[in-house]
Amino acid sequence: MSMLKIYNTLTRKKEIFKPIKRGKVGLYSCGPTVYNYAHIGNLRAYIFADILKRTLKYNKYKVKHIVNITDIGHLVSDADEGEDKMMKALKREGKELNKKSMKKMANFYTQSFYQDIKKLNILPANKFPKATKNIRAMIKMVQQIQKNGYAYETSDAIYFNTRKLQNYGYLARLDIKNFCPIARIKANPEKKNITDFALWFKAIGDKKTHLMQWNSPWGKGWPGWHIECSAMSTKYLGQPFDIHTGGIDHIPVHHTNEIAQAQAAKNKPLANYWMHNEFLILDKEKMSKSGEGFITLSTLINKNINPLAYRYLCLSAHYRSPLSFNWDNLEASQNALNNLYNIISNYPKPGKVIEVEKEKFLTAINNDLDTPKTLAILWDLIKSNQSNDKKTATLLEFDKVLGLGFDKIERTILKIPDEIKELSRKREKLRQQKKWSEADQIRKEIENLGFTIEDTPKGPTIHKI
Repeated sequence: MSMLKIYNTLTRKKEIFKPIKRGKVGLYSCGPTVYNYAHIGNLRAYIFADILKRTLKYNKYKVKHIVNITDIGHLVSDADEGEDKMMKALKREGKELNKKSMKKMANFYTQSFYQDIKKLNILPANKFPKATKNIRAMIKMVQQIQKNGYAYETSDAIYFNTRKLQNYGYLARLDIKNFCPIARIKANPEKKNITDFALWFKAIGDKKTHLMQWNSPWGKGWPGWHIECSAMSTKYLGQPFDIHTGGIDHIPVHHTNEIAQAQAAKNKPLANYWMHNEFLILDKEKMSKSGEGFITLSTLINKNINPLAYRYLCLSAHYRSPLSFNWDNLEASQNALNNLYNIISNYPKPGKVIEVEKEKFLTAINNDLDTPKTLAILWDLIKSNQSNDKKTATLLEFDKVLGLGFDKIERTILKIPDEIKELSRKREKLRQQKKWSEADQIRKEIENLGFTIEDTPKGPTIHKI
């Protein structure tokens, strides 16, 4: 059996995975800030985390997975300046600026996120902790950081002193000595270093009207974005835990600061392995909620695209490679998925798993989640001379990791009526006899009955219109 190897951003190397506790894995994924619908670029990160989790489970690990919900404290700059994304969203939607409206909006977009991951066949996390429900843990961590000498108080916030922590920025290979001090003075003259960041904001001055405030040792205020993940991940998984995932955009700021906070609080690493997925690229730019290329899962569904076709598209590229998105390659993924469904729906009940093929698949997925290779193995199996009952069993085995819904095909694929099957057989005979006109007439007859027929190298396949 092949050993699981994963690329660790912390070391910039592919490493054999070794859990802290034998047979168990603590996994944390940065969750959504619920101020808008998740776009498909966001969702790539959760598909990647799902493949990782399924791979761990396939390797017999018991996985405890935590995905946070950020419903407070995430500023538009991803740092310490700008407006809270939640409050900005209320203004965008013309809602009243009050706590009730903010909670209602957060709940709406949280539920939308849950629906999206369900449609993508993403296994739910063991827990989805909300930032607003874990304020006490955040305050406690800030107090510990301050007690250990890594934080200082200003008129507007409690800041983390990045110069005090050895190797601050190592994850992103930052050279903090070369940051321009002039930028610091313009941003906030009380900050000691340009890289210092807020652990806790005070509700004073122009921040006095912030909708969400809690009592703290420093007066009323609210947590910084970075402390949320450090506090919640360690609360539910301990410190250190095994694996932390997220998009590459989190490396230079958010994940760098998560590591710093945890290290300063307990003098221990936050996580042993850091894994990051690349961007989804649309028109040569990464997809973002502030840009024009804002495509949600509902956008795809409204175009009659199966959400799992997008999952298939994500699997066709390695998670550490940028994924170019356009409607043509999404349509190709939908066609490939439909072909898979139709082929498998015509296979008999599962027989025995082909162990040689299973080992090929395991070797590929255990090599830093090489999903493009696993899809190639899948199609090679379909084209092989193996018996169809064994193919069924082996494909179902593959799908424990791929999550393309093969186990639901009988429930989701409409049974083809005998009349349609008979017409298809007649048409195929006419095609073999090169009676093209008569074959086309039967195609039209099939379409009039609500079905369409597609000619493939393996023979005709029938779809419901």
